[in-house]
Amino acid sequence: MSASGPIGYFVHHQGRGHAERAAAIANKLALSRDISLFCARDDIFPDLHDNVAIVRIPSLFEARGDEAPAMASLPMPDTVHCAPLGWPAIAEAFAAVANWFAQDRPSLFITDVSAELAQLARLCSVPHIAVVQHGERSDPGHMAAYDSAVGLLAPYHETLEQPERPARHTGKTHYAPGIGIDGSKILSRDDAREVLGLDSAADVVLVIAGGGGEGTPNTPLTLGARAEPDSRWITIGKVRREWHETEPGNLEHRGWVDNPEVWIAAADRLVSSCGNTTVHMALAAGKPWVVIPEWRYFDEQVRKAEALQRERAAVMARDWPSYSAAWQKLWRDAASINNARQKSLAGHDAATGIVTWLEETIATLWAGTPVRPALEVVR
Repeated sequence: MSASGPIGYFVHHQGRGHAERAAAIANKLALSRDISLFCARDDIFPDLHDNVAIVRIPSLFEARGDEAPAMASLPMPDTVHCAPLGWPAIAEAFAAVANWFAQDRPSLFITDVSAELAQLARLCSVPHIAVVQHGERSDPGHMAAYDSAVGLLAPYHETLEQPERPARHTGKTHYAPGIGIDGSKILSRDDAREVLGLDSAADVVLVIAGGGGEGTPNTPLTLGARAEPDSRWITIGKVRREWHETEPGNLEHRGWVDNPEVWIAAADRLVSSCGNTTVHMALAAGKPWVVIPEWRYFDEQVRKAEALQRERAAVMARDWPSYSAAWQKLWRDAASINNARQKSLAGHDAATGIVTWLEETIATLWAGTPVRPALEVVR
């Protein structure tokens, strides 16, 4: 292993934020070295550089039917989050990563995110960078992953950091707001409306449903839209309907779109959860914004929403409004958001800064290490 070795990168396959930021980082790193992305899916990534390889591994989190049922209820130690016994898929995934460590002699491994793989890298004597996210992450599993890492990568602005994060972690954290998107390419409202064919005079509320959950509930949207008959309420993404709702005529569902950043730019007001990519795009656009966090492990979206509200970048609602007056109060509060402040938290060209930091970290870690020939495989 040496400073010239390849870089490995584990990518969680839920949602889209992990894959999008991994692709942005990998494509920059690939200009000077080989990169291997380890993921349970290979169809969630944007276009990748030729020097980026995707290594399919079994999911660490989803049963496939060959597990040992008698061990399903055995408790896990505090230092791990997902380590059930009797899962061949996990053994196969870890073997693929560990064999790559031994054969390819990496200079660095990045985990986004897995406390278990972070600890595996340390046990295999491979330096690793752990992506750190918002949430209640003071448990032993997260602490073991963060403490054993040579650096932490935070995909958000330093101002949005949680105040209780220990200094031993913030001191080795690189903050990368906007990673995964190009905020400089956000269109003006008028240009975006021309692209989409929207009336420039219309008041447009855009509801953004992310890709990591079950979908945004439609019923609360019917209440908000009905209370504003002169506005157009438009949803993009997955919407979850219920039998008892009645939709007003000014509520439109567009489903999944290939250009969410254009829809965000075209909107007058935004409603969304707190997924990584959505947050970056909304901050870069600078709009009155209501965030309603979705359920995630460790209260990830709740803590992110709290940070956005604390910095007056968004207005947080803990639950979906159940009556029209609740929507009206949220919009009154959102009208006072400082749009310039939002844009200042969005970041610019984050991938370049990350790669510079990673390369400097690698050079420091491996200073003076002789470059050894690759292992010869005996068959």
